[in-house]
Amino acid sequence: MKNLIRNVGAVLITFMLISGIFVLYSAPKEKPEDVSLSTLVSQINEGKVTEISVTNDQLAIELKEGKKEKAIKERESGLTESLKNYGVDPEKLKLVNIKVKEDSSASFWLSSVLPFLLPFLLVGAFIWYMFRQAQRGNKQALSFGSSRARVINPKDKKNRTTFKDVAGAKEAKEELYEIVEFLKSPLKFIKLGAKIPKGVLLLGSPGTGKTLIAKAVAGEANVPFFNISGSEFVEMFVGVGASRVRDLFKQAKKNSPAIVFIDEIDAVGRHRGAGLGGGHDEREQTLNQILVEMDGFDTNINVIVIAATNRPDVLDPALLRPGRFDRRVVMDLPDIEEREAILKIHSKNKPLVKNVELRAIAERTSGFSGADLSNLLNEAAILTARRSKKEISMDELTESIEKVILGPERKSRRIDKDEQKIIAYHEAGHALIGSILEHADPVQKVSIISRGQAGGYTLSAPSKDKRLLSKNYFLDELSVFLGGYVSEKLQFQEVTTGASNDLERATAIARNLVTRYGMSELGPRTFGHKEEMVFLGKELSEQKNYSEKTSEAIDQQVSQFIANAYEVAEKVLKEKKDVLEKIVAVLLKKETIERSEFEELVGIKKVAVPEEKSTLKTTKTNPDEKTN
Repeated sequence: MKNLIRNVGAVLITFMLISGIFVLYSAPKEKPEDVSLSTLVSQINEGKVTEISVTNDQLAIELKEGKKEKAIKERESGLTESLKNYGVDPEKLKLVNIKVKEDSSASFWLSSVLPFLLPFLLVGAFIWYMFRQAQRGNKQALSFGSSRARVINPKDKKNRTTFKDVAGAKEAKEELYEIVEFLKSPLKFIKLGAKIPKGVLLLGSPGTGKTLIAKAVAGEANVPFFNISGSEFVEMFVGVGASRVRDLFKQAKKNSPAIVFIDEIDAVGRHRGAGLGGGHDEREQTLNQILVEMDGFDTNINVIVIAATNRPDVLDPALLRPGRFDRRVVMDLPDIEEREAILKIHSKNKPLVKNVELRAIAERTSGFSGADLSNLLNEAAILTARRSKKEISMDELTESIEKVILGPERKSRRIDKDEQKIIAYHEAGHALIGSILEHADPVQKVSIISRGQAGGYTLSAPSKDKRLLSKNYFLDELSVFLGGYVSEKLQFQEVTTGASNDLERATAIARNLVTRYGMSELGPRTFGHKEEMVFLGKELSEQKNYSEKTSEAIDQQVSQFIANAYEVAEKVLKEKKDVLEKIVAVLLKKETIERSEFEELVGIKKVAVPEEKSTLKTTKTNPDEKTN
């Protein structure tokens, strides 16, 4: 309705503009007076007429005084003959300049026909436009069930992606290279009776490169790549998704060999029967059609379906059975070597200073995915441009790490001196305990500058990646998290809301030690079972598979872990009071301490190699938190 009103308004405005322009240019400034031939003869005899223009039977008369008149002569006779019949003086007629003009058809149309024809033309154009819109709507209705897949042609060299553009993921490449060989030479496998999987399921956290490696498979095999998201199948009308699935596979079979990539397949592939709409809702019909199409593949049809999801636990079992998505490729977060390689790929088109060490950046970005690293370099490039530099340096890269994790600096935020002192002692407590305890992650940076919602932060990161974490590591981390809380209490004899986030994380670690990792005195077992409603896709409750007595014992163990960590943090801060004061003094003066300066300031080295954590960790003060 809005488009119809807009179109009608546009037509009316156009009509008014054309009419106004026509009236403006066609209307004479001074309307000539109509006179008869006898009056014209009298004016000629009196010598008042200077010029007569003749167009057919129309006479345009111009008098000596500048006045203009018009008259009509007889069609059958000429002007001179007509004037003689009315008794014109031949001598006076010779003094008049007579011009004979040919009739212009264009002027005839403009002056006579067009004013009457123009409204009909505009009405006709409006009706034609409305019919055209209606036909277009019918075409859209007919194409409503067509596939919305985006196709990357193998001949498009600019958008082509190969395995060279994917850093790391060595095992995933090896698994997927069999798909490439099958698409290139299927007879090699068919002769041996081998059947290449019809579907490949890519599993991994967001940003680990699932879409990128699927494009790389198509690029390596030099085949068309049909890319569509699972949510694009689903509409409010039942049957549309299934129709789009049929159309998608029809196009892929026509262009075989080809690859069909369905991103976020969990949008349509969730467990059937878990929703509110029974077995006939749109999502389940779409899933059924995907299953039917995959079963209909012959060995001679070289179409491979690749799907990606970060929620394999909610997928319907029928998708995962042999003959459908029976091959699963896991995309892990990159390790330090892979992060360095990813940084090199994303920095190819970015000018870097010669002394930039991507290895150092890779060490400080433990737990970053490929998308995070790409975003990191992009933020560094934006920051470099903002500072009017021509090359990206280590300063921009390190600052971008903190921006990606915590947000931009808030230097304009005014913090009271007393509050700033509290933040300094809080962060100094985190950093000092992290540098003293053997199994804690090394401190990379300490700052009391606000970033995002954090009033200050202590950045810790391992020097190498490690998947397995020990109990000693968790115990030391508990003391680090409580370091800010204990430091505030020792110095000011009270605590603030800035430690709320630290307490939440410490409590979560302590509870996991008891209920998930079997690292408490309750023995090697887990406690509790998380229940999840598939159709909502989030955890709703935790089912207790233990008694109330055991629940009380769990709470006692959690409290004991927290109490022990508190004692360790208090002991370290009391023994190293002088070092704590040094850190606070430098923080209040410079606001930021980097790793090299911090280690020199503390003057303490760890005795053994620390247990490492696979994710980058920050402890931060949150003065905006109102309650613990």
